[in-house]
Amino acid sequence: MISLGGGLGGLARYGLSQLLPTRPGHFPWGTFAENVLGCLAIGILMVLITEVWSAHRLVRPFLGVGFLGGFTTFSTYAVEFRGLLAADSVILGFVYLAGTVLAALLAVLAGVTLTRFAVLRDRIAGERP
Repeated sequence: MISLGGGLGGLARYGLSQLLPTRPGHFPWGTFAENVLGCLAIGILMVLITEVWSAHRLVRPFLGVGFLGGFTTFSTYAVEFRGLLAADSVILGFVYLAGTVLAALLAVLAGVTLTRFAVLRDRIAGERP
């Protein structure tokens, strides 16, 4: 399940990278978007499968480890950071380095918080007469 999810996640990442290609010496928007969107999705997914639904035991490995693990690419992030340093874009490199980590952590937090809020709102709305 992990390898199947990883293959599908990798295909999704490839598709997004075709929409937002990275040019040497420029900010890697494609990889940045992949990592931040993947982190947002993992925040949403973990709330849904641990707090809301009684998920099948293979959902987390397929979606969390597989698909989202294949979709996000922190190894490419590291290589692109190194490339920005080599291309005399040191300041941009460090903006990318710190910005990705900050945005990824905030995306997980946003996913968790917004999903919990939506679920709580729906539960409260369901209790009204």
